Amino acid sequence: MKAFVFPGQGAQFVGMGKDLYDTNPEAKKLFEKANEILGYRITDIMFEGTDDDLKQTKVTQPAVFLHSVISALCATPFDQPEENCPKMMAGHSLGEFSALVVAGALSFEDGLRLVYARAMAMQKACEAQPSTMAAIIGLADEQVEEICAKVSAMGKGVVVPANYNNPGQLVISGNIEAIEEACAQLKAAGAKRALPLKVGGAFHSPLMQPAKDELQTAIEHTDFRTPMCPVYQNVDGLPHTDPAEIKANLIAQLTSSVRWTQCVQSMIADGATDFTECGPGKALQGMIAKINREVTVHGIA
Repeated sequence: MKAFVFPGQGAQFVGMGKDLYDTNPEAKKLFEKANEILGYRITDIMFEGTDDDLKQTKVTQPAVFLHSVISALCATPFDQPEENCPKMMAGHSLGEFSALVVAGALSFEDGLRLVYARAMAMQKACEAQPSTMAAIIGLADEQVEEICAKVSAMGKGVVVPANYNNPGQLVISGNIEAIEEACAQLKAAGAKRALPLKVGGAFHSPLMQPAKDELQTAIEHTDFRTPMCPVYQNVDGLPHTDPAEIKANLIAQLTSSVRWTQCVQSMIADGATDFTECGPGKALQGMIAKINREVTVHGIA
């Protein structure tokens, strides 16, 4: 059974999407529509900008979203026999918006507007309070959870599990001092690595509450439809098709952990055997292979 998965922030690269723009008239039309909606030519930055240009908050998330969605829409035979179409979808963090658009729960235009609103709200939350993230390699999830709770109780700030990427790789998120203390304790507990990430915010932690409040208003005023197939959402790793549930989970996502391992495990339990990563990079393919080496993983972009 086929499943589509969509990457999140960090997968961007200079030149992303240019081949689609140059060779596919439908893709070019969607890219130009995006330029119009955003009010600036994001395609110029995607195709010919610098790495630093792509790291701008107002660019990064919309750029990954556009590459992912347009890649999937232009390569997917939705008008061909049903057995060729994906039966389930999921996205990692930002990628959940891409999944919802390709699944038909959101229009392309509304999806892009929400992603842009999300990016700007997250940037404001990051600027309001110094915070960061760190990747923890080689410890059981339960050990990481326990130490995060212990450090948070010490009064050094908030630190929580943010991304359950695959067994043995968990990203933590929180205040800088709390992250530093947690990394020290996690190394002492036997972590192979506790690597601070070059990010300027504590994504998927309680520190994103201001961004969540702002995004909630935008989501509640956006029309969501029943998707053509289940979308496995980050907050619980379970399939959803009810628009009200999808909205609530999307709002909760900003301050909740990304349960990617659980999403993939649920999809496999429900029959997924063939995973296609739609969008830039190969990060999700690597994660899925570590979660279950018996499934097929590949990309279309």
